[in-house]
Amino acid sequence: MFKIAVLASGGGTDLQSIIDAVENKYINAKIEMVIGSKNDIYALERAKNYNIDTFVVSRKEYGIKSSDKILELTKDKVDLIVLAGFLSILDGDILKEFDNKIINIHPSLIPSFCGPGMYGLKVHEAVIKSGVRFSGCTVHFVNCKVDGGAILLQETVPVYFEDDAETLQKRVLEKEHIILPKAIKLLSEGKVKVVDGRSKIEE
Repeated sequence: MFKIAVLASGGGTDLQSIIDAVENKYINAKIEMVIGSKNDIYALERAKNYNIDTFVVSRKEYGIKSSDKILELTKDKVDLIVLAGFLSILDGDILKEFDNKIINIHPSLIPSFCGPGMYGLKVHEAVIKSGVRFSGCTVHFVNCKVDGGAILLQETVPVYFEDDAETLQKRVLEKEHIILPKAIKLLSEGKVKVVDGRSKIEE
């Protein structure tokens, strides 16, 4: 059985999309654990509702050792780590141990509107301010460069003149909930290879 750990920092709607995909057998996998970046986030409640083990690894408690603690929890227990709205940056040994086995969902079309400090509504505000006509979301592998790993899947949405950050975020989230489970499915079926920094999908 393909096992995954999901890391979250907020309400967990991306997590819910993964839970639903597992429940309806779209993905043949088990969510082994959900790790939150702080207590009292709704993502942890979602996990508990499905009897998924939960842990909290906060920067406040673990500081620069946060990534090491996450590695301690996940090593030899999961095949894939999924960052689903996880706002802390992973670093250190976990990136080597889980090389090409950590994915993240980012709310823009990488390489645009990404990198340090670009998360949540800040991304959508920057998109609107720029005047671009399309935005979207990207599932990518995680490496030592923020939002710099190989791109796995992308989906686009239109950007309307009347949009604000919240309306654009809602439109992008709908696509996130489609491509994040799809990416996990592809990886669980061994259909992805990373070649020279690019993802090759073998359908």
